[in-house]
Amino acid sequence: MIKYLMVLFAVMLPGIAAASAATGETLDLTSHWVGYTAIAVFVLAYVFVMAEEFTHLRKSKPVILAAGIIWAMIAAVYASNGLDHAAEVAVRHNFLEYSELMLFLLVAMTYINAMDERQVFDALRSWLIRKGFGFRQLFWLTGILAFFISPIADNLTTALLMCAVVLAVGGSNTKFISIACINIVVAANAGGAFSPFGDITTLMVWQKGIVDFWAFFALFVPSVVNFLIPAAIMHFAVPNEHPTTSGEVVSMKRGAKRIIVLFLLTITTAVCFHNFLHLPPVIGMMTGLAYLQLFGFFLKKTCGRDESHPTAKMGEVVPFDVFNRIARAEWDTLLFFYGVVLCVGGLGFIGYLSLVSEVMYTQWGPTNANIAVGVLSAIVDNIPVMFAVLTMNPDMSQGQWLLVTLTAGVGGSLLSIGSAAGVALMGQARGHYTFFGHLKWAPVIGLGYAASIWVHMWINASLF
Repeated sequence: MIKYLMVLFAVMLPGIAAASAATGETLDLTSHWVGYTAIAVFVLAYVFVMAEEFTHLRKSKPVILAAGIIWAMIAAVYASNGLDHAAEVAVRHNFLEYSELMLFLLVAMTYINAMDERQVFDALRSWLIRKGFGFRQLFWLTGILAFFISPIADNLTTALLMCAVVLAVGGSNTKFISIACINIVVAANAGGAFSPFGDITTLMVWQKGIVDFWAFFALFVPSVVNFLIPAAIMHFAVPNEHPTTSGEVVSMKRGAKRIIVLFLLTITTAVCFHNFLHLPPVIGMMTGLAYLQLFGFFLKKTCGRDESHPTAKMGEVVPFDVFNRIARAEWDTLLFFYGVVLCVGGLGFIGYLSLVSEVMYTQWGPTNANIAVGVLSAIVDNIPVMFAVLTMNPDMSQGQWLLVTLTAGVGGSLLSIGSAAGVALMGQARGHYTFFGHLKWAPVIGLGYAASIWVHMWINASLF
């Protein structure tokens, strides 16, 4: 359920510097045909990524191919100049960084899928539907829940859950579904911006060690502002009606609450390993996976008739299997991150990110550059943008690093294609929530974007 998540990759690469130190020499290929070709290959691959909704070509395929082509060209040029192992050292560093984040996300996805299998999300959805809230109440309730669930469950999973509620109660009321989905996207992205677990971009920044775990919560108030301003304005466009309610009751399966507790314990383990033992957070997450594996073994051994599954045959018991949850992870997303990390790492090794860093962070200044990052993330997607910033590793204050974390996280709300949550909801609420429906409210969302930046620079002025 975590399509993009949820997503964001942990450690970003001080790759160029590491490679230079290891090999003693790097080549400037920014004016070489390899450099121009690498840019063309990456741009073409990303065109296919953005067109996934229309071509139905999985986004991981073009970027994985592009990564292979880019690094093959780099390696060929280095080998022809007698630097046989320089590209190898650089790409291994990229791959190590990706591996840490991939395993981190895999554990998070496994827990989310386990909770989904135990019907945690279905139970919450049925409860909301049975309450008989009006459209305006549901508009605010789904938005607030999206804001507070996304810091833990990630913005994509949260958006999908709240969208399912909206679709269930909205029926054929396209106006309500459309504006409620916009509100959910904005709320989920805003909620994910103040937590290391809420978005892949925040996870990247935390795992690289640039911002301490608790420091992210300085973005709580700016994130609230980012959500509330557009929601307050859109409130008046929500139909003041009551939908038809459903009496369906969905109960969580045995062990559901304990899995939620284990997930929170896993997050705590990752934070403690990183803060107190100075180990990579992924080690704590993998330790937490063992919690789920052992509890899954317990569920399997004590499986009874209450474990029967709706798709099972009469009287058949379907026990919990943690490896089925791992298998259901969003592998296309994990492989997409592989392609992005290696493509951007390759462009950085060529020398382009140094040029971009010089223009943005030296000539424009950090504040203007970080605001531009948020706008760019609405078009390109925040993952490669944030990865590029972390690879450039500009010398900035903690306030500026929090600013770029905020803008990259909430900037994707400006367009429906700017975030994983928006892209996913366009598919889930096809025909109701569209690109142009979201675009109509872009000025209002932009107002919240600008206000959140101003609030951050005001209340966190001491960090700049």
